[in-house]
Amino acid sequence: MSKRRNNDGPDGLVVVDKDAGWTSHDVVAKSRGLLGTRKVGHSGTLDPDATGILLLGVGRVTRLLRFLTALPKTYTCDIVLGVQTSTLDAAGDVTATHDMSGVTFEAVEREAAALTGDIFQIPPMVSAIKIDGRRLHELAREGIEVERKPRPVTVHRFTVTPTDDPLIIRAEVECSSGTYVRTLAADLGTALGGGAHLRDLRRTAIGSFSLTEAHPLESVTPEILLTPADALRDYVVIDATEAERIDVGHGKVLERDERFVGDGPWAVHDTAGNLIAVYGPHRGTTAKPEVVIAPVEGGGASSTAPDSPDEK
Repeated sequence: MSKRRNNDGPDGLVVVDKDAGWTSHDVVAKSRGLLGTRKVGHSGTLDPDATGILLLGVGRVTRLLRFLTALPKTYTCDIVLGVQTSTLDAAGDVTATHDMSGVTFEAVEREAAALTGDIFQIPPMVSAIKIDGRRLHELAREGIEVERKPRPVTVHRFTVTPTDDPLIIRAEVECSSGTYVRTLAADLGTALGGGAHLRDLRRTAIGSFSLTEAHPLESVTPEILLTPADALRDYVVIDATEAERIDVGHGKVLERDERFVGDGPWAVHDTAGNLIAVYGPHRGTTAKPEVVIAPVEGGGASSTAPDSPDEK
């Protein structure tokens, strides 16, 4: 666990294995009581009926959640062929049925492959996306359906496996942030000449964070928090020199050298391995701070840079 700073409460990351029936907001609210701090947020909504990994940022790590949201996600689910629902999953009302008894598993594999890679999705009405200031699920509850523009997403892997029931397909999906697996299931059903919905959705990984290190909600305590450095372990680490540590603490632009592999963002550590900042690409061969995290203890900078620096 990351140490306390100025008695403000704990800092760190919790990997929760969410049960069905809990909203992501419910998990955050419960965790605030368990951890003794109001500063708790999550890195990406998981539907109430879905189970699996939810990443909770605590204390200063709430400022890092956008970098965790950007990580790829992995899910398992069942896809039920022949039945469409209002929510694209088992929680909705049945809106149409189709005779898909003639669909072969070879056809399922072929259409799943066609839905792999860079594709466009139309977000479901029952989702947290805002249009004109209102969330789609709020409009859906009022019986209002609005036009949604297709959004680019990436499906890295869409693996399908037959079950004892030819109309139920087991699937594993690895995808970019913003991908709706419910929509993927519905699109598969449409591509097969009928319709489908999703059930038993379980998120098994976010980036390198997997179920093997996840905790049930009732087991959440300050002692299980991962450090801010661990929270950004999926990003390239820049080990700052002592002189750079002082510059980073003041939010200064750094010259990119051979340590800055890839396009960023980069997690900047001090000589003790503590996360002190997250840097992103800047003009030319420089990098600028996106978030500056004050050291937990010691003589580092006490101020933090804005999440979105004014310098462009």
